[in-house]
Parts: sequence; C-alpha cells; structure tokens
Amino acid sequence: MKIAPKGEQARNNTALPKAMTLIEALPWLERFHGKTVVIKFGGNAMVDEGLKAAFAQDVVFLRYAGLHPVVVHGGGPQISAQLDRLGLESNFTNGLRVTTPETMDVVRMVLAGQVQRELVGLLNGHGPFAVGMTGEDAHTMTAVKRYAVVDGEQVDIGLVGDIVNIEAGAVKALIADGRIPVISSIARGADGHVYNINADTAAAALAVSLGAEMLVVLTDVEGLYKDWPNSDDVISQLSASELDELLPGLASGMLPKMEGCLRAVRSGVGTARVLDGRVQHSLLLEIFTDEGIGTMVVPDDETMVTGGLA
Repeated sequence: MKIAPKGEQARNNTALPKAMTLIEALPWLERFHGKTVVIKFGGNAMVDEGLKAAFAQDVVFLRYAGLHPVVVHGGGPQISAQLDRLGLESNFTNGLRVTTPETMDVVRMVLAGQVQRELVGLLNGHGPFAVGMTGEDAHTMTAVKRYAVVDGEQVDIGLVGDIVNIEAGAVKALIADGRIPVISSIARGADGHVYNINADTAAAALAVSLGAEMLVVLTDVEGLYKDWPNSDDVISQLSASELDELLPGLASGMLPKMEGCLRAVRSGVGTARVLDGRVQHSLLLEIFTDEGIGTMVVPDDETMVTGGLA
C-alpha cells in the first residue's frame, strides 16, 4: 500500500473543499441541463469592468454546463452618457425615458453598436458562442406605442413601446446551433416606428416565448426587500400570488422587474429570480449553490423550498 507523503496529503485536503463545491452543484446541473435560461443584464454589472468580465464567465460556464443561456440587455447609463455628450437632455416620466426621434437614434446606436458589441466580445473571449441581434431582427419583437400615466391622464413620451408579439424562431435557431443570443431591447412596430423597450419587460416576454426554465434579472439591489425603506431584509422566495399583493407598494425602479417576474411564472416559466448584479458571479451562486442569493418567484402551485432549487 502506497502512503502519500505528508505534503501531498496536505495538498489533497486543501483541494477537498473545491470538490465539495462541485458536488453541491450536481443536483442543479442535473435539473437544468438542456434548459433555457433568459438573463436580463443591467445595473452596475454593465458599467463595472470586473463585474462585466465575471458576468461573461458565468454565462459561458452555463453554456459549457449544458444550459442554454440567452441574454437580453438595456443600457440606461450608457444612453444617458451619450446623450449628455451630444448635448441632448435625458428626461423621464414615471421612470420611463422620454424618447424623441433624436433620442431613439442614440438608443439604437448605443444598444446595438456599443453595449451589445462589448458584451459579445467578452463572451467570445471564451469561445465562438455569442451572436448579437436586436428585437428588430427577424421580427423577433413587435411593439406598440406606450403612454405614461400621470395623475390619471395619458402622457405622450415618444418612441417608447410595449411588446405585443414575440417571434422566437431566430433565437431558437441560434440556441440549436450552440450559440448564446445577445439581444438589445429595441423593437419595431407595425406602424414602421422603432421603439425603446424596457429590458426587464423584453426579457420576461422572451422567456415566456422560449418556454424558459428560468428568468434571471440582474439589478443593483440584493433582491426584493420585505419592508423597504424600514428594513433591508430580503425576501428569499415568494409565490406569484404573494408577489401580486406586493406590487402596488413597490418603488418605480423595482416595479417593471417584479411585474416581469410575475408575468413570466404565470405564463409557464419555471422560476424568476432577481439578483444583485454588484456581486461577482451572482448568477452561479444563485443557480448552483444550496443557499442561493436574491429573490426567487415561483408559481402558486410550486412547493416552496430553500436554496436555489425550486
């Protein structure tokens, strides 16, 4: 019988926690293998170089682990910065960007020409996976004009749209080819106009159309707070009905995210999760560890459990 030297035994013992971490991921690898995960990329993760690199690693890890990741992104900070450079004002009504034709030109340029290209480049640093497209391409997303409501009255906010139809054939073809679709949240309407679409709304609609197992929304908070601003305790899990009751009291920034999560799980998506994009590798921590992080929304008929597995 060969006895390993003491130094080698010490190294083996040091490496053991790494093996345990991998084994912890096994039930989730089994559950989610071959499943589609739609990820809304936004918040701080879009502007911090370290977070962007970590996000790209996470997404490619999902692809190598046998999942089918699809990324939907906006680009609010980048759009505002470019408008400022051009001397154009950034105006908002009820949390929605007032989008004039001049602003829409900037939105299209920034989303498809800057944010998307950078993200595609980061993903493709790990292999020939990512393919960029917009909601306009192949009529993937069709929109109608959206109005803001102020004091009970409709207010025209320009080229802002709501999605009325998803044609997911092009996205499904990319997934079948082993690619990672990266989709900018702009869409064309039947009236010929191109509309600025909330990325949370776009991601939720696409998740439903793809029959995704999971919708993940990255944001700049830890999750959905139980009693904000009186407490920073985060709700780890809640049902669709429980979320429905909370919606009227949510802050404007969180509202479209949670509305998207609710719509997704009520339309067949397995779970929806809101994660803190300021935490490196939050995507992997949520999907592949027992504890999970952030807030998970499950359908009303789903058994509530702890951890990342629902």
